[in-house]
Amino acid sequence: MRILMTAKFPNEPFNSMVREGRVEEIMNEIMENQKPESAYFTEMEGKRGCIAVFNMNDQSQLPGLAEPYFLNFNAECHFSVAMTVQDLKNANLTEIGRRWEKFTYQKQQQEQQFNPTMR
Repeated sequence: MRILMTAKFPNEPFNSMVREGRVEEIMNEIMENQKPESAYFTEMEGKRGCIAVFNMNDQSQLPGLAEPYFLNFNAECHFSVAMTVQDLKNANLTEIGRRWEKFTYQKQQQEQQFNPTMR
C-alpha cells in the first residue's frame, strides 16, 4: 500500500542541529534506511517539512518510518493512504456510487422535494 508521510519539524532542535552541521548526516541516514519512492522538503505552516512516499507491505513498518523523525527531530508525523490514477480506476467508484445511491444526502433531498409527506 502506498503511504504518504508528512513530517513537520519544530524550529528546535532543528535550528541547533543545522548550526552544528548534523542535519545532513541524519537525514541521509534516514533516507538511506527508509528508501522512499520519493521525498520532498518544503515549508509547512511556517516550519520545515518533509513529504515522503513509501510502499508499505505491512502496518508493522509504520513505526520504522516515523520513529527516526520523532527521535532525532521531535517531528510531528502524519500518514495517509495515497492512490495513483490507476488505483482510483480499480476502486470501481461507479459501482460503489450505485450501491449507496439510495442513502446519499442528495437523493434524500430530491425525494423530500417530490414527496412532502416524507418531511
